[in-house]
Amino acid sequence: MLKRSLLAILGLFLLAQYGWAQEERAHEKFKQLYEELPTPNQYHNAAGAPGHKYWQQRADYNIQVRLDDEKQRIYGKERIAYYNNSPDELSYLWLQLDQNVRAQGSDAQITETQKLDPQMYSYQVMSLFDKFDGGFKIEKVSGKKGENLKYTINKTMMRIDLDRPLKPGEKFEFDVKWWYNINDGIKTRARSGYEYFPEDDNYMYNIAQFYPRMCAYNSVDGWQNKQFMGRGEFTLSFGNFNLEITVPKNFIVGATGVLQNSKDVLSKTQRERIEKARTAKDPVFIITEEEAKANESKKGEGSQTWRFYASNVRDVAFVASRKLIWDAQGVQFGDRNVLAISYYPKECMGLWDKYSTRAVVHTLKTYSKYTFDYPYPVAISSHANFTGMEYPMICFNYGRPRPDGTYSERLKYGMIGVIIHEIGHNYFPMIVNSDERQWTWMDEGLNTFLQYLTEVEWERDYPCRRGPAYKITDYMGGDKNGIVPIMTNSESILQFGNNAYGKPATALNILRETIMGRELFDHAFKEYANRWKFKHPTPADFFRTMEDASGVDLDWFWRGWFYGTDHVDIALDEITHYHLNTFNPEQEMSMQKIWDAEDPTYIGDIRNKESVKQTVMERYPDLRDKYNDRDKYRVDEETQRNSLFAYQNLSAEEKEVLAKDYNYYQVDFKNVGGLVMPIIIELKYVDGSSEVRYIPAEIWRYNSNKVSKVFVTEKEIKEFILDPYLETADVERENNYFPRRRKPTRFEMFSPR
Repeated sequence: MLKRSLLAILGLFLLAQYGWAQEERAHEKFKQLYEELPTPNQYHNAAGAPGHKYWQQRADYNIQVRLDDEKQRIYGKERIAYYNNSPDELSYLWLQLDQNVRAQGSDAQITETQKLDPQMYSYQVMSLFDKFDGGFKIEKVSGKKGENLKYTINKTMMRIDLDRPLKPGEKFEFDVKWWYNINDGIKTRARSGYEYFPEDDNYMYNIAQFYPRMCAYNSVDGWQNKQFMGRGEFTLSFGNFNLEITVPKNFIVGATGVLQNSKDVLSKTQRERIEKARTAKDPVFIITEEEAKANESKKGEGSQTWRFYASNVRDVAFVASRKLIWDAQGVQFGDRNVLAISYYPKECMGLWDKYSTRAVVHTLKTYSKYTFDYPYPVAISSHANFTGMEYPMICFNYGRPRPDGTYSERLKYGMIGVIIHEIGHNYFPMIVNSDERQWTWMDEGLNTFLQYLTEVEWERDYPCRRGPAYKITDYMGGDKNGIVPIMTNSESILQFGNNAYGKPATALNILRETIMGRELFDHAFKEYANRWKFKHPTPADFFRTMEDASGVDLDWFWRGWFYGTDHVDIALDEITHYHLNTFNPEQEMSMQKIWDAEDPTYIGDIRNKESVKQTVMERYPDLRDKYNDRDKYRVDEETQRNSLFAYQNLSAEEKEVLAKDYNYYQVDFKNVGGLVMPIIIELKYVDGSSEVRYIPAEIWRYNSNKVSKVFVTEKEIKEFILDPYLETADVERENNYFPRRRKPTRFEMFSPR
């Protein structure tokens, strides 16, 4: 039973008791983010859009590489044309040398923490003996006319000192020649590398970060030359790429961009299959399993060069092997046809041929619905059993069936999920080009959110890992010593997956489902994507655009979810059930008598009935007078008269409310977890019906610890339930019910024998 109490007042309206003193903690939780966000300017304006003087650099590349299949080595040279679109003079240029993270003695190796466990993977043990000769071997850095340029290598960065400053609007062209040893991707679990297949003595190469790349220079950070430690990914400028890849004969190559010399490297039949695939309803094999088997058995002399061109991309990557099966299917966006492609070895048949290209097609359609039409000509899913990693137009994805062709449910959905995720990265950050080296969540979190929306359209009851609010509660309610805010630099994040993927994806899902609603959220999210398509946004641009395009003040939400580590735990602290005084004293006293009878009896009174055999008044009854015959529930004439007078002074509207005999419930809420959120409460009535009330998070603005709310209902309430549809990531469910519900638990008895 809910607690009942007599409301001995004459007024009809109850006021929730908040207190008028604003506590400092509540004020801080709803404080605007003026101090945390950078001051708007002509480059990034206050609405979260590019300012009227926004600029960004550009770098065009002509790259020629040769893949040495005998030594597992890349030889390369490139010409970079760097355009200074900034208002600044640049006296030097910075390039990324990402392969240097694998050089012996790199900071990434030296600072990696290590421990020994009772059971360890073999690659973990062997990594202790790793003597791999990694890193770029820079042979020459020269100007357009061949003159040597002065350069300095600082670990994973290279600075080129210019003879004269590069002025605004000018272009500087220079050449770099290099080579490096390709790492074994299976052993190192790296973003790129090779896999060796001993059964047929072949290699499959998934190659990225294979050339010195320009660092980004912008109005927010200047040069983004923070060292690459292996986790914080890449920040790059857009440009046009000519890429030539020379490989042994019978190799198949897939890469960022459009193949320029298909007549030189593909047969007429294969080219016809590509055209057929563009309008096919299902994936079409460009290279069949039988043809791939034939290729992997041929190791003749000679080589061939594959030429690709990519426009307005920030990077390029490629896959190459004799083993590749190739299938494709077209996706139509208006009058443009995009080719969805998968490359994989025969070892993936039965899984990749069924799901990979279909997952690519589905991802392009779904992401485009929530952002913008996919603008590039191809989207490639390449198998790499050691990673899941993304690049413009191409990504590397794990997931291989067992040798007998069977696979587990977990493997199937893990593979589909990683393909969706990595293809989805084309949107964030390959097109909406955020700074991955600084803010992992801006691409991983946003992409994981869209991955969730894409997965639920793939299959009903898809086993999504992240997205729904209830899936983040264990992390958010965990030990705060192992949790840092989302707004933490990539290299300093603890619990990387939960922090950079899960929590921001969950936050966006809560915004969409609960705080803003789908219509407002989808409009604002699409506005952000289109504002910053092919540009370089910051966190402030995202926060400001979401508010600007929706008209919803979200500073409290960004502060709590992105800048803090509090968790959601709102408790039903106490509920008191009231009825209004009926102004009928007889009825009120009758009800009081019933309520008193429900109260417990004092233990002393119970024992005194036994221990006191006879009282004085029982022994001498002639001592009794009128006061000994009192009835505390009897209503005297004065009380009757006062009640009648009070009733007669009520207005007609007040008498009507009184006649309804409403139920008044004062509900006291306690914020246990510290993170302010909307209060969503379900009222379940005695007659079996129910309703859900939504109270915005601003109810906590005067007191972020405790608030009260009054609910007036015609029907009596049997139960109150907080967060009935698991919307807010509330970590503790037991205090969400009144009366309390307890989860049944068991313990096990066993015999020591």
